[in-house]
Parts: sequence; structure tokens; C-alpha cells
Amino acid sequence: MEEKKLDINSIIGFILIFGILIFWFYQNQPTPEELEAQKAEQAKVESQVAEEEPSAPEPVLQETQIDLQDSVAIADYKSAIGGFGYTSAKEGTTVLENEILFLEVSNKGGQIIEARMKKFVTYDSIPIYLVKDGNASFGINFTTRDNRVLDSKDLFFEPSISQNGDNQVLSMKAKVASNQFLEFRYEMKPNEYLVDYTVRSQGLSSVINDAQPISLNWKLQGIRHNKSIQYENRYTRLTYRHEDDKISKLSESGDDEEIENGVRWLSYRQHFFSSILATKTPFETATLNSKNLVEEESKEARVTKEFASVAPLKMEGGELNYNMNWYYGPTDIEVLAKYKDLGLADSIPYGWGIFGWINRFVFTPFYGFLSSFLPFGIAIVVMTILVRLAMSPVTYKSYLSQAKMKVLKPEITELTEKYKDNAMKKQQETMKLYNKAGVSPMSGCVPALLQLPIFYALFMFFPTSFALRQKSFLWASDLSSYDTIAELPFTIPFYGDHVSLFPILASVAIFFYMMMTTGQNMQTQPGMPNMKFIMYLSPLMMLFFFNNYASGLSLYYFV
Repeated sequence: MEEKKLDINSIIGFILIFGILIFWFYQNQPTPEELEAQKAEQAKVESQVAEEEPSAPEPVLQETQIDLQDSVAIADYKSAIGGFGYTSAKEGTTVLENEILFLEVSNKGGQIIEARMKKFVTYDSIPIYLVKDGNASFGINFTTRDNRVLDSKDLFFEPSISQNGDNQVLSMKAKVASNQFLEFRYEMKPNEYLVDYTVRSQGLSSVINDAQPISLNWKLQGIRHNKSIQYENRYTRLTYRHEDDKISKLSESGDDEEIENGVRWLSYRQHFFSSILATKTPFETATLNSKNLVEEESKEARVTKEFASVAPLKMEGGELNYNMNWYYGPTDIEVLAKYKDLGLADSIPYGWGIFGWINRFVFTPFYGFLSSFLPFGIAIVVMTILVRLAMSPVTYKSYLSQAKMKVLKPEITELTEKYKDNAMKKQQETMKLYNKAGVSPMSGCVPALLQLPIFYALFMFFPTSFALRQKSFLWASDLSSYDTIAELPFTIPFYGDHVSLFPILASVAIFFYMMMTTGQNMQTQPGMPNMKFIMYLSPLMMLFFFNNYASGLSLYYFV
């Protein structure tokens, strides 16, 4: 379990940022066209296939006869489910939809078997699905009083559609008798991604054995939405909220499992889209599991991670009664902030500690304001300039310290030669010189350290900001992902199988910035003979790492 801890991505970010900061510390111290055509053709074909699918109707039952025509199969099935064989339901589906969300609920299990975003598409123009083709399952496991162990996924539910004002209501009932049933109730509001969900029973106190465990089981495999599955997998994660409002996460890189108490909601985040189950009555305990399904970058890979949660349920007064919510939608602050009572906005990966605070309350609203009247790429440029202006008092002190240290450099060099055999005396005389000139070797380091939260916050902001998703600028088609100017027929370790231009421009800009601002001051440094090499290595590291990172961040550093 990780409770707002640094992950491997954060560590890499710190390494890169410190590489740049070391430079400041030192200053203040003595065709591919064919491949593109194929991708375009593939997107065209897939788009045509998607268009050929029938449009979603108004809420309607869609019954399909199942293979229970065989009397033997019917007898075996009813024998297995005992009293729940009373139902007359057949296999079929019911559609619930509003302006932005499409849900398909199966009679078998009464569970959602398809969840589609109406207003969003993948990188190759395919509709965004969070649930499709059996990638998810939901069920209630329980034991009957005649010792049958049942799973609601195996039961048939009778659907009933009604209206509650403007809301669509779907009641799914697995019946033991006309007035004895297990009910899953869905209520969808207009223009909402959040769906009210109720699990309740009526008259089942004599059917369900409450002395045996009753558990909720929810599994999901994240469907790929981005052009780089490794990049998407980096931000695909199981997040959950405790009863005391603390947010925790499972590992973002490897397999992980935790048993937690007092869980209010579970979020299966798939980078920019999330599947969330929230409960009004917190789960007393929950066993949470995350499994990484991505071994390496692959254009054929379909899924990212597998998530699974098991939570015991309790019967009150001999009945089940849990009021919950399903959320299938974007991991977007503008959407999630509407559900303040659930605190769903906390599922957004803003970053750790103060860095997350800066992202949520400074950069996110600030960029949202700029992009409301400026092109998205220009908004980044303007934000970069304004951030630099805001930090100018701090950077001014850094430059002032640098200038003073350069003036003192000849005298420091003279002291070094004079006391080369007496390190203690050299140190004493050097400090006297600093005091006389009114400078401190650390006076330039402190301003640079003060800028660290800004740098790291931006490092997390660009790849996770929903406002940047699929927003283009110049040759970059998606500022939240890497830009591509050429596809390589092979993969370079730590670099990838493509060439991104913005990281190249940013690396070159930083390299020349170092050259111009450092001058001859980097020629020698007692105790640091390899500093010049380290300074030149930093842009090279940026070139490799940022090649698979958000192009918006590279644009920021380039400016």
C-alpha cells in the first residue's frame, strides 16, 4: 500500500529536476509516412465498424433466448440455485443511457456489462469503454440456509424499468418468490456520470444464512485507451478512500495486495478515466488487489492492470441494504468536484504532499482560466512566462549570488593555491573572504530549493491534467502524451520506438542555457572534478526520459 508516497515515476522526476538544480547550485558555489498512412487507414476501418453498430435506444429490454431449452440443463441449473430458480427471467440486457453515458445491464447477474463514454474517444478514434467484452464482473457471494454457496453473477434477474422524475430507474430482481428477492437498483440522472446503486433484499432472512460470510466481489481489467500502453499503465492505479478521509493507493508498478478497514470508495483509475464504487455505509474491511498485466510496450496489448476488491457485507434485521454509487467517467476535476460529499476529486493523482496542493489549487485552476480564452499550447507558453515572472524575485537572488561568486573567484583561486597544503587554513580564509564580501555559498542554493515544489508539481501536472488530453499544438496531437515526428523500426532502450521533437528542443535549449550562463566558471571546482560532465548529462537524461513523457512538459522547459 502507498499512502501518498513517492512512486518510481516521482523518483525519476526528482532525479531529472535535481540534475537541473545542480547546475544552479554549482553556479552559486566556488518518413515513417507509410506507417502513419497505415494507422490512419486502421482508424478509418475501426471507426466505420463503430458507426455500423446500432445506436443506443431509449431504455428497453433486449431479451435473447439462452441455452436453457434443454430440460436437463434447466433442471441442473435450478437444482444448483435452489429457491432462486423461481425466477422466469431469461438471458438478455437492458440499456440505460443519458447524454454522456451508455450502460448495458445483463439479466444474468444483474451487473453492468458495458459502460461507454459518449463524448470521448481513444487515440485512434474508438469510443472509450470502461466495461466491455467481459473485462469486468460484479457479484454478491452468499450461502443459503440449505448450504448452497451462490454468487449473484450466476443468478437471473428480472428487469423492470420506470421513471423517477427525469431519472431512469432500472430494478433487477432475483426472485425466490413474488415478494422475496435480491434487488440491484440503478438510477441514472440526466447528464451525470454518477449512477445511484442500491443492493437490497426483501424476505430473504429465511433464505440467506447470515451466519456465513456474505461478500461483494468486483473485478476489472483496464482497457487500453492510449497509444503507449506503458505510459497509460504508469497512471493506472487502484485508489481508495478511508473512513477518516485518508487517501491510499496500491502500487503503480508491480503487483500489490492490501487488507484495509473502513473503506468509503474504491477507484479503478485508468489514467484519464475511472470506474468508482462508493458506499454510503463504509466497508468494514476490504481486500484489495492490483496485478500488472503489461510486461513491455506492445501495440497489440489490450489491457493494462487487473484490479479486484472483496468486501464483506452485513445483514441488518435479516436483510441486505446498501446504498452505493457507480461512477463511470473522466478523471476530470471539473466533473469530480461536483461530488464533494463523496470526495471523488481526491482520486486524481495531483502528486505527493505540497506538490499535490500546488497542482490542485494553483496550476489546475490557473491553466483552466488561461485555456478558456487561449489555444491550449499558447496557454502553456503564457503560464510558463507568468510562472517565471512569479519566481523572478527568487531567481534574482540566485543570479545575484552567482555574480558575487564569480567576482570572488580569482581571489578564491588564489587562496586555493596559497593554502593548497593546509585545507583548514584555506577554509578559514575563504570564509573570511565570504564574510567580507557579504555573500554565502548557500545563498544561491536556497532560492533553487524553493523552486523545487514548482518544478515537481509541473512534472505531475502535465501528464495527469484532463484539460490537456487530446489537445493539439503545432505538431503535437496530444499535449498530455508524447509528440511523435518519426516512428522507428526498432526500439532503443530507455528511449522508445519513436522520436519526439519537443524533448529534443527542450534538451538543446537547456544545454545552451548552461553553456551561456556558466561560461568558464565550470572549468574547475575543488572537490568536484566531474561537475561539468554532470551538467551536460542532465539535458541528455531529459532527452531520453521526456521522449515518452507529456509533450506539454517539454514545451514548458523549452520556453
